[in-house]
Order: sequence, then structure tokens, then C-alpha cells
Amino acid sequence: PPEEAEDASEPTKRDRSHLESTLKLNEDKPADDFSGVLQRLRKIYHSSIKPLEQSYRYNELRQHEITDGEITSKPMVLFLGPWSVGKSSMINYLLGLDDTPYQLYTGAEPTTSEFTVIMHGPKLKTIEGIVMAADSARSFSPLEKFGQNFLEKLIGIEVPHKLLERVTFVDTPGIIENRKQQERGYPFNDVCQWFIDRADLIFVVFDPTKLDVGLELEMLFRQLKGRESQIRIILNKADSLATQELMRVYGALFWSLAPLINVTEPPRVYVSSFWPQEYQPDTHKDLFLKEEISLLEDLNQVIENRMENKIAFIRQHAIRVRIHALLVDRYLQTYKDKMTFFSDGELVFRDIVEDPDKFFIFKSILAKTNVSKFDLPNREAYKDFFGINPITSFKLLSQQCSYMGGCFLEKIEKAITRELPDLLGSIGLGKKPNILSCDITGCGETPKNRYRKP
Repeated sequence: PPEEAEDASEPTKRDRSHLESTLKLNEDKPADDFSGVLQRLRKIYHSSIKPLEQSYRYNELRQHEITDGEITSKPMVLFLGPWSVGKSSMINYLLGLDDTPYQLYTGAEPTTSEFTVIMHGPKLKTIEGIVMAADSARSFSPLEKFGQNFLEKLIGIEVPHKLLERVTFVDTPGIIENRKQQERGYPFNDVCQWFIDRADLIFVVFDPTKLDVGLELEMLFRQLKGRESQIRIILNKADSLATQELMRVYGALFWSLAPLINVTEPPRVYVSSFWPQEYQPDTHKDLFLKEEISLLEDLNQVIENRMENKIAFIRQHAIRVRIHALLVDRYLQTYKDKMTFFSDGELVFRDIVEDPDKFFIFKSILAKTNVSKFDLPNREAYKDFFGINPITSFKLLSQQCSYMGGCFLEKIEKAITRELPDLLGSIGLGKKPNILSCDITGCGETPKNRYRKP
């Protein structure tokens, strides 16, 4: 619609055409149909990964069970950062929600005290967190475990927007320094971790005029470990500073993040102003616009690679489940070796849990093929884990085999080394995913019992 002539006092709005073209909002091409691939992914997960996960209660180690809703969910973009850095404004801007009834509240005070999930829907409506968590078809049902206090702080907004057909945004409460987690009334860090573990892209947003890396933020970067490739750092409101000042802040930001992110590849930092107003005069408009377009391309890439990311995510999950199973098996084997007719089981096991290195538990797992030391959970976690799950409640891996189903360990190894990479290859080859439909692969069939007479 043609813009009405604006009052001189109204700030002029920026042209949005680069948003439309980069995010392909005007293209009417049908979404790729990945239903065949998703069905195979679910089948691999349920038959080869989940049995081992349940048998060794992996969920209690990492609080991470995967639901079918999660396997089929859209890519998720998570916005994190201190309060009032422009997270909600950025979402409003990307979706063009400013001055519409849909827009998220923004302002100088901490405005977002909820986790807000912005997703696609036929018409605008708000969904209570309690309802979202109760709906098992959505990928948010596991959030129920964080309790009613948290669910009151979870809210969903459905918006009929083209971009949301392909991606879901999550806006988080600002990290307010010097606030105790207890004051929030729910385990804020655990909830953040839940979203971080599942996000395909994590925007950590800063305001260069008040950059202050404090304790809660340091805690956050610790939680982001292992997700470095998903992190994008955004220095927002960049046109509110003079160039020299901006360069200083950019340096200071890296300085404060350096000890927190120790990877070879530094995280990508975008410097721009993500809101609809024109850039301030005498600032680097061209640079800011280029940076914004790079960020949009990044977002588009995640949408295009969503199936690859999903398969990689399930594979990484399988690798962790396998290592956990190997470790529990090793603890159990050590326990059985040390037990004699006269020994006190509790004492024997306490000795092993207190000092697993004395029994080479972690070393012996590393000596196995293809276990990376970066994937090993920390030893402390197992003290807690065995505090809840007595060692005697587990079976050795060698006993987890059946004549019909094969061995749990072999199945998960086959999934990691063959089935999931093959599934990935089938998408990557530019084949049409519907070639993998279940007519050919038979992925929907119920298993036949070959011992029953027809």
C-alpha cells in the first residue's frame, strides 16, 4: 500500500525491499516436502536411539528427551541478551510488525518478562504457556517440567506472516545483572539451556552504549558452549555512536567474550541498527545495511538447511547417548569386578564414583574408537546421576541384545555411522525428497513377525 505523507516530526522509515528479497518473502514457491525424510528420521530415532536412551536414563543426565513434535518442528531462532538492547524491536522489524496490533512491547524499562514464542498461525492470537505445554503436537510440551511458575511466564503469539511459515522466533526476558535466579521463581538458567539446546540460530544482542558483561551474562556464555556455530553476536543500535566510539566498543566486546568462547573460529558479529527508523545522519549507513543483509542471508541459510540441521542434531544427540551408555556400562563393569561376596556394595560404588580416574573409567571410553574427549560429560554429573539412579538398576550393554532386535549398541552405532549420514546424503544430492517416499522405503510398515503362521 502507498505510504501516506508523513508529518515532518515523524521519523522517516527505512526501505524494506532488501528484507523481502533476501528472505524471499514474495516468492510463492511451495515449501519443500520433507515428510518422507522426517518419517525416516523418526523411525531411526525410535528404533535405534531411543531404546538405549531410555535403558540408561540419559534424560536424567542432560534433561533432554526428544519428542516427535521436536523432530518435525520448524527451525527456531533464539534472541538472548541483556534487557533493553532491542531484541523485541528487532523481531518487530524483521516481521514488519511496527505500528500494527501484532507488535511486541518495547521500551527502555525491562519490558519482556516472558519467554515469547512467535509462530505462524492463520490469524493473530495469543496462546497461554499452559496450553502450549499441554499440546504434545507442538515441540514445547517438555517445558512442563519447569513447573507452573514458569508456564505463566511462557506465551505464544501466532501471526499470519510468510517468514513464520518457515521459522519460529523466541524472545527471552532480558538478562538482568544482579538479579538472583530465585527472584524469578523458576529455574531461569535451565529454561535458557532448554531453548539453547534446541535453537538453530542464537542471536546474542548487545547495546553498544551500555556494554557490561556481568556475571549472569558470563553464566550464559558458559551455557552456550558447544553451540558456537549457532551463535551470532549483534551489536545493535550501532548508529547511536560515533564511529571511533563504535570501534572501541567492538574491541571491548571481543575482549570480554574472549575467555568465554575458546574456539578457533571467532563468532560472527553483526554491527547495525535493527529497527525501522532511518539511520542517524553521518553514520556508516552503507556498512549497516550490508551487515543487515548478511544477517538476513544467515537466517535464510538456516531455513534452507533445516533438514540437514535436524539430522545433524539427532546425530549429535545419538553420539551423546552412546557415550553415556558406554560410561554407565563401564561404571557397572568396574563395580561388578570389584564386588566380592563380603563387600558392601554401597561403599564399593561410592569409591568408584568419587574417583573414576583411579579405575580408568573415562580413559577406557576414550580408548574406544570414535569417542572425542570434547563429547565426554563431566565427572561431577555422574555423581548426581548415580545419586538418583542406583548402579544396580542398570544392565550391561552386552546383555542389551535380543534375538530379533539385535544389540542396542550396534543399532545406535549403525545409526551414527551409516543411517543418519545416508539420510543426509539423500537430501544433499539435490534429489527430490519425495523419491524417499514410504512406497519405496517401506518406512511406515509395521514389522512382520516371521514366526507367526499366516
